[in-house]
Amino acid sequence: MTNLKVGDKAPAFEGVNQSGEKIALKDFEGKKLILYFYPKDNTPGCTAESCNLNDNYDAWLAKGFEVVGVSPDSEKSHQKFADKFGFRFNLIADTEKEILEAYDAWGEKSMYGKKYMGVLRKTFVIDEKGVIQEIFEKVNTKDHTNQIINTLNL
Repeated sequence: MTNLKVGDKAPAFEGVNQSGEKIALKDFEGKKLILYFYPKDNTPGCTAESCNLNDNYDAWLAKGFEVVGVSPDSEKSHQKFADKFGFRFNLIADTEKEILEAYDAWGEKSMYGKKYMGVLRKTFVIDEKGVIQEIFEKVNTKDHTNQIINTLNL
């Protein structure tokens, strides 16, 4: 765990999106970025969160933000997920969990008393200079856009 906090430089990353293209943090220099980590494609909470961000994608672009989702699912899984719901932003396939670990989004979880390792749902708002502006550790999957807007007073 690196214990990232607001004001820290966002860890550099590079991964492959749903179309097989390389996506890196440096691609977003000069833009603000909503980088969200989610457990699994096509699950209720992850679908609600991704759809909410996609439904408001034009508003994010108008505010100078780009949106990128990251999960350990494969490129092929991301392609099906993006096609099914018409996502217009990148989904990075982090099958090796390198980005997840760099952003403290991989850790111990508990369900029905059983402990296991998994994705910790988090969102990072990164400014134009690559500095973490806000971290959401309790994500409102159904209304994440307004959660971000209200917290940042956008």
